[in-house]
Amino acid sequence: MSRIGRKPIPVPSSVTVTVEPEVVRVSGPRGNLEERKNRAIEVVQEDGQLLVTRPTDRAEHRALHGLTRSLVANMVEGVTVGFTKTLEIQGVGYRAQLKGKDLELALGYSHPVPIKAPEGIEFEVPQPTRVIIKGNSKQVVGEIAAIIRKQRPPEPYKGKGIRYQGEYVARKVGKRA
Repeated sequence: MSRIGRKPIPVPSSVTVTVEPEVVRVSGPRGNLEERKNRAIEVVQEDGQLLVTRPTDRAEHRALHGLTRSLVANMVEGVTVGFTKTLEIQGVGYRAQLKGKDLELALGYSHPVPIKAPEGIEFEVPQPTRVIIKGNSKQVVGEIAAIIRKQRPPEPYKGKGIRYQGEYVARKVGKRA
């Protein structure tokens, strides 16, 4: 059995976990999350820890075991600490601003690009060229960050566009005369 199978998930005292045959529910100070799970994979809570086990070492069960353990660990982290993604905007005249809870981007188009904040997601704009996305679901935070980045991905010649913080964009040399 691999090391991941023996690694328990610590559950803080402020978090409650409900395990049903097909669903795992986690609630904490930052909200509630729910995830479906396979019936073959067991999630057991004991001594302030969650232990995920599989019935056999077949490839299918090993894959589901790792997936379930990662999803449950991310749910516990999400309702306690939460997840954030930071996007950087580069380009002359490119900027972001908050309109209520939603985000409005000026990206060189003839119109502003509005982005609605889904349930459980918050936007922060500490500078006009930086957007911070916060939420308790790792999947939703990453998905919204990808949607925003897709509005104007970084281009390789001048580097203009929206990129993740710390993302390296391979630059190309332009045509020469």
